[in-house]
Amino acid sequence: MTGTPQRQPDDGPRPESLADLLGGRRGAVDATLPPLAFGLGWVLGGLGGGVLAAVLTGTAVAGWRWRRGDRPRSVLVGLLAVCVAALIALRTGRAADFFLLQIAANTASALAWAVSIVVRWPLLGVVAGTALGQRTRWRRDPALLRAYGRASWVWAATYVLRVAVFVPLWLYGHVVALTVARAALTWPLIAAALAGSWVVIRRSLPAWHPGLRHPVDPAGTDGVAARTE
Repeated sequence: MTGTPQRQPDDGPRPESLADLLGGRRGAVDATLPPLAFGLGWVLGGLGGGVLAAVLTGTAVAGWRWRRGDRPRSVLVGLLAVCVAALIALRTGRAADFFLLQIAANTASALAWAVSIVVRWPLLGVVAGTALGQRTRWRRDPALLRAYGRASWVWAATYVLRVAVFVPLWLYGHVVALTVARAALTWPLIAAALAGSWVVIRRSLPAWHPGLRHPVDPAGTDGVAARTE
């Protein structure tokens, strides 16, 4: 990011990208590697082989993320999730149960996103506002609050889609299909959600609105000035 403040004006359109604000691309790609390793290990060596492959891959990913400077908590949470998933599968003796934690997490996430929209604290606004250092100022902007609420439904739908795909495959014990679905519905789906939610935000904001980085307080002079332009 060196030199960007001189090249980009404060109100320029380029910085307003959900992909830049939310990130997650590398994390999403990394998250697919242990499940892929589990699926391959299960095919080659049964449940024990799958668990060993997943844990070793998860450890390698955690070490790589640590070396490139990711937050220690994020690294440890990712590794812990792989270990818990492996323990569940070993405990039940059912390979498909390796994906049970993922199903539970997506179910909880779908509910959390839906509830956040209903109570007018859309999680997309919370995440983007935090990334932009706005705290809760974005909530005082009715147009931005409405846009974040509408766009948050896109993200809620991604979790619902995963659950709808994962649960039948899990019930019938289709480990290979779960592995493929886990990979296909991670980064590709996140990329689609980023693009879709950005389109929803852009179409929801009125033409006079200065954008995500500039919440408009209708009670202040910035709101009056923006509407008169």
